[in-house]
Amino acid sequence: MLTYRLFGASDVGRRSNNEDAFLVDPESGVLALADGMGGPPAGEVASAIFVQAVAEVFGTASPLPADAARALLQDVFRLAHRRMMEHVARYPDHEGMGCTAELLVLAGDGYLLAHLGDSRAYLLREGELRQLTRDHSLVQQMVEQGLISPAEMQHHAMKSVLIRTLGAELEPSFDLIRGRVFSGDLFLLCSDGLTELLDDGALQEILSARLTVHEKVQLLIASAKTAGGSDNVTAVLCQVDSAG
Repeated sequence: MLTYRLFGASDVGRRSNNEDAFLVDPESGVLALADGMGGPPAGEVASAIFVQAVAEVFGTASPLPADAARALLQDVFRLAHRRMMEHVARYPDHEGMGCTAELLVLAGDGYLLAHLGDSRAYLLREGELRQLTRDHSLVQQMVEQGLISPAEMQHHAMKSVLIRTLGAELEPSFDLIRGRVFSGDLFLLCSDGLTELLDDGALQEILSARLTVHEKVQLLIASAKTAGGSDNVTAVLCQVDSAG
């Protein structure tokens, strides 16, 4: 039987407000993260709407079989999208609001990950770090088309332009990633305030350290702030253990 140690934290960085939001629910095995956009206060409203939708849909659920969890993922995105549209109808000056969205559900011996935007999810397994998600950004698209190199992404003038977000489309469409879970796995969900300042090598070094999940999250955020901390920084970790 697998057990989980979960922890998340967020820091405003050098911004005046925090547009990131996250949720960690050990009872249902659910982790979520969102990075808002649309300008204050619309961005922080959008991210809050998403994590509230996650809490409502999964709030009374025990760990679920994969098929049931997958149906609830779609319910979360539809509910959050509808509430954003209702919010914009009441506050027209918030038109254009939206957020990135990461939602990880641990179901039995597997996981389901819904991804939308340029926040990211990583998996550290047997000492090797792997990015599970693909950024829905203009620069990622340019890399895939061979127009720029991966190294140029980080400093490109268009790096903040997203091509898919929750709230900006008529019908939310997310990537669904699924896989097995093994004892020793470590999942990271994070906003781009972390990955813009720490490369994969730095992430792997911190995640591989002999520290608790609390200490790793705190070190990730502190390292991003030391490197500049120009954006909100949010990190959520899930350490998978065996009950014996």
